[in-house]
Amino acid sequence: MKIAMIGSGYVGLVSGVCFSDFGHEIVCVDVDTSKVEMLRRGEVPIYEPGLDALMARNVEAGRLSFTDDLAGAVASSDAVFIAVGTPTRRGDGHADLTYVFEAAKQIAHAMDGYTVVVTKSTVPVGTNARVKEIIAEANPNADFDVASNPEFLREGAAIDDFMRPDRVVVGVENERAAEVMAEIYRPLYLRDAPIITTDLASAELTKYAANAFLATKITFINEIAMLAERVGADVKEIARAIGLDGRIGGKFLHAGPGYGGSCFPKDTSALARIGQENAVPMRITETVMSVNDLVKRRMIDKIVDLCDGSVNGKKILVLGVTFKPNTDDMRDAPSLTIVPALVGGGAEVRVVDPEGHREGKKLLPGVSWHEDVYAAADGADAVVILTEWNEFRALDLSRLAGAMKSAKMADLRNIYGPEDAAEGGFASYVSVGR
Repeated sequence: MKIAMIGSGYVGLVSGVCFSDFGHEIVCVDVDTSKVEMLRRGEVPIYEPGLDALMARNVEAGRLSFTDDLAGAVASSDAVFIAVGTPTRRGDGHADLTYVFEAAKQIAHAMDGYTVVVTKSTVPVGTNARVKEIIAEANPNADFDVASNPEFLREGAAIDDFMRPDRVVVGVENERAAEVMAEIYRPLYLRDAPIITTDLASAELTKYAANAFLATKITFINEIAMLAERVGADVKEIARAIGLDGRIGGKFLHAGPGYGGSCFPKDTSALARIGQENAVPMRITETVMSVNDLVKRRMIDKIVDLCDGSVNGKKILVLGVTFKPNTDDMRDAPSLTIVPALVGGGAEVRVVDPEGHREGKKLLPGVSWHEDVYAAADGADAVVILTEWNEFRALDLSRLAGAMKSAKMADLRNIYGPEDAAEGGFASYVSVGR
């Protein structure tokens, strides 16, 4: 099938590349001409393991191309995916649908023949119905259907998630649109991947429900971690024990400095807003958001306490600033709360992150960036582990401690343990929930 992907950000680019690997003819559209040129040169503007090679393979096969000509791409397509950004709107926490609705208007004028317009962006309930209205108003003669197809991609594992999904959710209004969506996902049907076909509203709400539940699991174990520290328990043992219960599961039960990223903060905020607008307050989700903010602030206190009550004049090495490993995404990362607080407290902050420097240099002013952990540790008063990159999981702790002025570690991802730190020469070690 011929498919136009409107928006070449994280979701649009990964989806477009993977659909082309299914054998479809994909054209990715973006208004940013510099990004389009970059993609045409074979350069990937985001960090996602394996994406560059998969993109190159499908471009070479003639199944994948990039353009800034939306009208031309839409006119020749059987299906058009809207994969533009839906950032949190300032002031009310709702998802900003400006780009979605503008894309719908442009698609309406460009369609030629029957087209299924699919919303891939994360959008509140009722958005697809509004997209349908916008297209019908802009082009009363248009022959089209709308569909909702939310994404469930984990940054750092997005290609595997797309090719071997836990499930695919498709919201449609009629059999005609369902048949088109079935053809698009035909390779996954052949692999017996679970594909849930439902109505538009259920598909829209499923995305928010899934992310809010996962954010709740993370926040729950972080709250248990706070209690574990007070009563002398070990949150890692607690998480392991409860995670072995099949009704609970062990995923997303890792205590740390709070959740961040492109989805959880934005989607929990939007779900809370949807609940308010429909007179069904999402009390659990609202509490999750509040506790997550508290967790991030508590991490600052841990670091200050480790530095004897003040970071003023201290040299602090921060390992990792992206919200998770294997991505360069820093949206709502805990580092954006913690690092500025350290800088504001008078600390000299040195940062090492395999991919975070590209975004981090804009978002974290006043810090210095380094490539080598041990060189950056020279003369440091403390080291803080914020992101569990593999590079930080097997450090030579003796060498690290030996390079530092004061061997103190705040392990906010629980990569190591008190025994490991002590054997490595660290005089002071703090972690989360132990």
